[in-house]
Amino acid sequence: MKNDKREQGSQAPATGASIPNRILGSLRDALAAASRDATGEITVGERTEILPKDTPAAARAASEAQSPAAAHPPAAAVQSAAEALREAKAPQRGHYEAAEPTTRVVRGASASAAAAPATDPGRTQVIRGKPKVARGGFEQDPVVGWLVVVGGPGLGAFRPIYEGNNAVGRASTQRIPIDFGDNTISSEEQAYIRYDSMDRSFLFVPNLAKTNVVAVNNKKPTGAIKLELMDVITMGRTQLAFVPFCGEEFDWSELAELKE
Repeated sequence: MKNDKREQGSQAPATGASIPNRILGSLRDALAAASRDATGEITVGERTEILPKDTPAAARAASEAQSPAAAHPPAAAVQSAAEALREAKAPQRGHYEAAEPTTRVVRGASASAAAAPATDPGRTQVIRGKPKVARGGFEQDPVVGWLVVVGGPGLGAFRPIYEGNNAVGRASTQRIPIDFGDNTISSEEQAYIRYDSMDRSFLFVPNLAKTNVVAVNNKKPTGAIKLELMDVITMGRTQLAFVPFCGEEFDWSELAELKE
């Protein structure tokens, strides 16, 4: 009888121990199934190493730092695999707001401006065939030649010569003002340069009433002389080279004879 009770007593713990094992096994299987549904993988528990009580504190801290559990945050701070997957797939609004948009939407007047016709004056057009040039009246007195400063103040500058009679002097009111700082040139009518479209020739006429003497190619004329290409006119301390535009080969009057 005592043996039967002893046998029953020895079997009771085994039966009692099987119940929590079955519960833990079912819970472990449920967790594994949930992890497999979310990520397609099964999460395996980490191994915990138990150190003896007499282990020094420094060695214990080093062991805890190297353990896998220390490399991961607590379970309360870890997101589930399903939540992490949803967060990764969801667009990050802050990232797209910081980036500059690559597509611009055109609305209203901008759309009509984008579809402007080819006749927009702001665009360059291709000329096909023989171009027709309109010739009307002159915008200003036509240029027939130039005086270029080759010596003295204003070196490299130039002044245009116009058709008809041109007074040369230092004042800005002269038709050809040589106003580069040479005070030895008379302010008004130091000399005259004339261009006649009838015979297409240039004449230099000194003003003999002036005390300052002028020269052409180092010669001091006492009357009108004909100017040729690159003749050098000396006035005071300034030298001017003569460069014609009109002459025997061209004159502005020829444009009236051209047919469009």
